[in-house]
Amino acid sequence: MWRHLFAILLLLTMTSFAEDGLRIAHVDSKLIFDGYKGTRKAQEEFDRQVAKWEQQANLLQKELASIKERLDKQSLMLSDEKKRELEADYAKKDTELKDFISKVYGRTGELISENEKVSAPIIQLIRKAVNEIALQEGYDMVVDRATGAVLFWKNENDLTQKVLDYLNSR
Repeated sequence: MWRHLFAILLLLTMTSFAEDGLRIAHVDSKLIFDGYKGTRKAQEEFDRQVAKWEQQANLLQKELASIKERLDKQSLMLSDEKKRELEADYAKKDTELKDFISKVYGRTGELISENEKVSAPIIQLIRKAVNEIALQEGYDMVVDRATGAVLFWKNENDLTQKVLDYLNSR
């Protein structure tokens, strides 16, 4: 509801400013982000890191499964001491796997940090490009359609492709 109210207020404000000669353009930052060559390179780097984490998780899961299999198959033949030792190894490996998954894939995990680390410079670059092109083209304001707050736009005021071309030409 607040988003719709904000959009209406923004539209009313833009309409009143437009009467005073305010030039407003728009972009779709998601299209720019997805179409930028640098994003593809960053995605490949991110995917390589994710693959490493997946390998580590798979290795830990295999080790855990191996200990479990030994426990299941040899349980009757093991001494109580050896059985307790294997159970302790299993518990330790299970905790290690859970900790790893939490550390990498949790809410504040390395996956999210890595994604932010890779995407933040691209987002800054996009903002800089939008600012430069808006100034060159003489616009007073640029709104982002990707946020969902823009209800109407004229295609001739769309700077998305110009920003994308500018970024990819660098």
